[in-house]
Amino acid sequence: MDVWSLVRFVHVLGAILWVGGQVTVSMLVLPVARRRLGERERAELMRTLGLRLGVITMAGFIPVQVATGVLLAWHKGVTWASLGDPGYGRTLAGKLVAFVLVMLAAGLHGWANGVGRRTLARSLALASLIGSLVVVLLATALPVS
Repeated sequence: MDVWSLVRFVHVLGAILWVGGQVTVSMLVLPVARRRLGERERAELMRTLGLRLGVITMAGFIPVQVATGVLLAWHKGVTWASLGDPGYGRTLAGKLVAFVLVMLAAGLHGWANGVGRRTLARSLALASLIGSLVVVLLATALPVS
């Protein structure tokens, strides 16, 4: 095991925590909250969870993912120009675009929730979750060589 294994581990762990958090809130917390809490209590719980997840995302997740991702790309010899190359370059470029779109959808989800646009917020939450799964899928499709 070398330092690059550790960098990759931290990068993958960050992705696990992000997607796992989305799945946990969407598939476990929200359904139970809908059944057991009144609308006001549920809204307060989800607002608190959303704010906490947003702070953790901005202060921890994004900086760690960007830093470890840049280090891994540098270690692989990726350049801006090589992102257009077939194979690793294009797959990584797709993953980067998907990541940016996921972060945008997640941020807009928080805004939509805050201004009471529930339908839009739900659509953005679903887009963020599906997009996160696309990012993971693209990560697993990156050629090993």
